[in-house]
Amino acid sequence: MPIFAIGISHHTAPLEVRECLAITPDSYADKVDELRESVGLSEAVILSTCNRTEIYGVSAEPLGSQLGDWLLSQGDMVATQADGLVYQHEGRDAVRHLFRVACGLDSMVLGEPQIMGQLKSAWQAARDAGALGKYTDRLFQRAFAVSKEVRTHTGINDHPVSVAYIAAILARQIFGDLGRKTVLLVGAGEMITLCGQHFRQKQVGALHIANRSPERAQSLGAELRAEPMGLDALPGRLHEADIVIACTAAAEPVIGLDPVREALKRRRCQPVFMVDLGVPRDIDPRVGKLNDIYLYTIDDLRQVADESLGKRQHAARQAGGTIDHEVHEYLRWMHGARAAEGLRRLRGDAERNADELAARALRQIQAGGDTESVLRQLGSTLTHRILHGPSTRLREAAEARHDDILRAADWLFESGLAGDDAEDRDEDDEGIEV
Repeated sequence: MPIFAIGISHHTAPLEVRECLAITPDSYADKVDELRESVGLSEAVILSTCNRTEIYGVSAEPLGSQLGDWLLSQGDMVATQADGLVYQHEGRDAVRHLFRVACGLDSMVLGEPQIMGQLKSAWQAARDAGALGKYTDRLFQRAFAVSKEVRTHTGINDHPVSVAYIAAILARQIFGDLGRKTVLLVGAGEMITLCGQHFRQKQVGALHIANRSPERAQSLGAELRAEPMGLDALPGRLHEADIVIACTAAAEPVIGLDPVREALKRRRCQPVFMVDLGVPRDIDPRVGKLNDIYLYTIDDLRQVADESLGKRQHAARQAGGTIDHEVHEYLRWMHGARAAEGLRRLRGDAERNADELAARALRQIQAGGDTESVLRQLGSTLTHRILHGPSTRLREAAEARHDDILRAADWLFESGLAGDDAEDRDEDDEGIEV
């Protein structure tokens, strides 16, 4: 009953492939049902984010290429189109992979915390769809606990590594609570979009977007719940902003010295935090010399990002020991649970046979049969029934030369006990963790 992980991620597949294979929340239940039926999985969890689509589950049979084929079929792709994009882990490697994902060690931004919310959503969706089972439930619960321990004790989240995120962090360090602050984003590209998302997460008071294209400003404004405006409105609205982030493709600065001076007068010298992410620069460099202006360039933020990345990498190395320990503990539990299931089946079969044969023996004795003869027959028949299944399996293993099974049988039966010790052993069996 191997536990497995299979998928594609930003490590193996470009954006155009990842978006083709993404599973939307609306289709999750149907997709996980289709997956389990077509591949034959007893348990399955699908994790789908902008950076990865992965399947975690339990299968009683060898997986082969079925799972990879099903995953690729979601984007109408075949194996020849996706050579090397799909990775697959089983057993210990699968458990370690999930724990690394949960800790942010496999993320595009090392240590990023958003993955935890995405994992919990995937776990809940699988549970709602009836696809979560004992092994995957325990696996994800342990992943959540490992992530919390790593993030708490290594401080991997304490050091931001993306330029957009650092801009938001610096703004909060300067102003404290951002709930009453106004952010002005100048531009509408990917970097500005990321900055807007981070400031929205920080619950900024108001968000404005200025862009040369009014249509693009309106589109991004709707996405970020921000007020759009054209660049021509910028000089007259600059005084409203406590925080200004600029990143355009302009050849010349779009925010000059004189408009900033005028804005400071209207603000009565209240401070302004400004970040120029443009190359060439979007804010006149002389602005940085004005009183009450905190101006950072992209090089300033990259230096902070590089220092933070080094600290996160050190924290990631610290996390390795914790993950290894937790992988061992989960596998120990899983093997114990599987052993307990086998023991329950064996004990149940023995008890059913004992009840049946005891009832038969009682009828024979009541009908006048010789008690000693009946009891001897009872013992012989019960022994035969209990040992028939295991004996057949061992002969099959011997004929197929399954040495690992034969070694396990040697170890198991050589440790057999009798008499009072056997009774003690039966009591110990009841305590196996499930």
